[in-house]
Amino acid sequence: MSKHDDQPAPAPEPLPRPTIDAHTHLASTVRRAGWTVDEILAMARRGGVDKVVDVGWDVPSSRQALAEAEAHREVVACVAIHPSDAAELGQGLDAELARLEALVGSSPLVRGVGETGLDYYWVKDEAGRARQRRAFAAHIAWAKQRRLPLVIHDRDAHADVLDVLDGEGWPDQVMMHCFSGDADFARQCLDRGACLSFPGTVTFKPNEALREALDVTPADRMLVETDAPYLTPMPYRGRPNAPYLVPLTVRFMAERLGRDLAELCDTLRGNAERLFGSWG
Repeated sequence: MSKHDDQPAPAPEPLPRPTIDAHTHLASTVRRAGWTVDEILAMARRGGVDKVVDVGWDVPSSRQALAEAEAHREVVACVAIHPSDAAELGQGLDAELARLEALVGSSPLVRGVGETGLDYYWVKDEAGRARQRRAFAAHIAWAKQRRLPLVIHDRDAHADVLDVLDGEGWPDQVMMHCFSGDADFARQCLDRGACLSFPGTVTFKPNEALREALDVTPADRMLVETDAPYLTPMPYRGRPNAPYLVPLTVRFMAERLGRDLAELCDTLRGNAERLFGSWG
């Protein structure tokens, strides 16, 4: 491990126009990097990232995401039980899903259901995967009932994610968070109406297939995210991630696509606002 791995990356050049981090984890970033939420948001604003979507992964973190949204006008919340957590809950899954369902409709600041989906990288046993699918189906139902966007976590489970969504019926708005597929899988998601969200992994040298997925994504279906404190873009891979580093990914995307940087900022912002609604 490099001696720099736990040191914050320097602030990149600010974006020419403000944009939105469409998926981050403020509580985890506080723990990993040691900043307060106020500090995280101030750093982001200085870089041109003036709004964020704070995402829960279980009931306590979802409540915390909602609390941050209530305390900070730059924040809206998504709530969920992450598929890896669903797999581990065993017989307690139904009770936890009931607690989460009550939270989904508890506030207009809850703007999305997720991240939910399937994770076959960490979960290998069929019982755990079955619990993931059951939780996924419940989240899909809530998104449709509440007319909220569904935020998908998909790791090594592309075909089964589509299979569950096709079987349950797609909500009107779906975000493929931290998109990790190739151009072919991107087209399958896009054909079903999904938006694709690109994190810092799109900057990693081995991920040419992911960049090809970016190439085929229409401008009006494209989002940018940190998934902080994870997936820090190059050249700071391995260091703590936070919304202030979104400009690194946006600049990379603009260069890859041959897009004007300011126009891409506006596009990404508009897409996030269409998905999650207006911020305070």
